[in-house]
Amino acid sequence: MIDVQRLRVLRAVAEFGSFNQAAAALRLTPSAVSQQVAALERSLGVQVVARSTRGVTLTRAGHIMVGAAESVAAELEHARQRVAALSTGRTQLTVATFTSGGRLLLPAALTRLMAVHPRTVLHVREGEPEDTLPLVRQGAVDLALAYHFDGPLPVGPGPSSRLEWTPLLEDPLHVVLPQGHRLADHDALDLADLAAEPWVLGCMKTEAYLRRFAERAGFDPEIRGTTSDYFFARSLVAAGMGVSLIPSIALTPGIPGLRTVPIKSPGPVRHIGVATIGGRDRPRVTTLIRTLCEQAMQHDGH
Repeated sequence: MIDVQRLRVLRAVAEFGSFNQAAAALRLTPSAVSQQVAALERSLGVQVVARSTRGVTLTRAGHIMVGAAESVAAELEHARQRVAALSTGRTQLTVATFTSGGRLLLPAALTRLMAVHPRTVLHVREGEPEDTLPLVRQGAVDLALAYHFDGPLPVGPGPSSRLEWTPLLEDPLHVVLPQGHRLADHDALDLADLAAEPWVLGCMKTEAYLRRFAERAGFDPEIRGTTSDYFFARSLVAAGMGVSLIPSIALTPGIPGLRTVPIKSPGPVRHIGVATIGGRDRPRVTTLIRTLCEQAMQHDGH
């Protein structure tokens, strides 16, 4: 029989890529972590990690076992919540979200959820998709409002096949310029039109995305400012520091002295959706996804 604690240790090793960091997260000694992994390998008869001076990486068997570890953790958490509901008559629902999507879609959706399921205890956790999607997979949150650009979902280490993705809306990125900028009166712009401009960005992932699109347009953008907040980035544009690339849902509230211009197709787009674990009958999750879809449709209609 496979020891659940050993699976928990392996999952931490996969997440952090080293015995020392996994040990710190689990409040164990590195020796204890190494012993737990070695014991798991003995019970399986195969190596689950490859050890080197640069850390540890999962073997193919290790990837399989991390997937099993996450399934076990998710099922245990689901069972814990169901048992708690038996004694209290209330069901907990934990929702993860990124800031701009949560601000636009969640409040009205949660209000409608509570009208249908009033004995729900709601918890909301803010975070970026690379942090929240692994939590869905592990059962720590019930669903995540998340996004990705033109690459795969940032699910972190381990398999993603257990995640179900429900698309909500496309969120195109726009160029934000000072009102008096020489390009401010254009109906749409190519990124190449902005090759000589300094940039201020409200998200580190947006910088990576901008650089990919700028490379296709034949220039290397000069980054003058980076923030973790789109409103602050737009404020810096209004102050004359440069131009910015902002998702459409993060363009409110408005800031005086700015002009927003669409990017000519095909331009950069965020794909917004909901990630859940499939294969479960959870009425509250189903209701919330439906209300989020309805909210997204209202936004598209504007």
